[in-house]
Amino acid sequence: MDLYDRKIIGWAMSETMDASCTVISAFKMAMKKRPKNPFELIFHSDRGIQYACGEFRNLLKAYKINQSMSRKGNCWDNAVAESFFKIIKSEIIYQTQYQDQNLSKTEIFEIIEIWYNIKRKHLYLNYLTSNQFGQKTKQ
Repeated sequence: MDLYDRKIIGWAMSETMDASCTVISAFKMAMKKRPKNPFELIFHSDRGIQYACGEFRNLLKAYKINQSMSRKGNCWDNAVAESFFKIIKSEIIYQTQYQDQNLSKTEIFEIIEIWYNIKRKHLYLNYLTSNQFGQKTKQ
């Protein structure tokens, strides 16, 4: 999630917590969507093993991105992303029994790329959608 406009710019689904299938895949998607940024970037996350592994940390270093992980029990750095995960889990995943993984991937895609990124209004953005906010700030 880009905290500037609250848009989900990289995401991945996997049956495992392997970093190459999860955070590295999501990070690479994000970098394709927003490859150049004139500002210093910070990657906020919890202390999960996929974020702390050498493979992912080296990838962030290669892109000159600072990593921020709060100390154990302190979730403030990652609160916005955790709020997003809560919405996805409580309103969609826990309410649905999927017949197979492809159906779940399709629904998650629609929730993220259509509803959350295009239609959902954010209090933080003065009740604009991520796209509306992006267009307004480009002017």
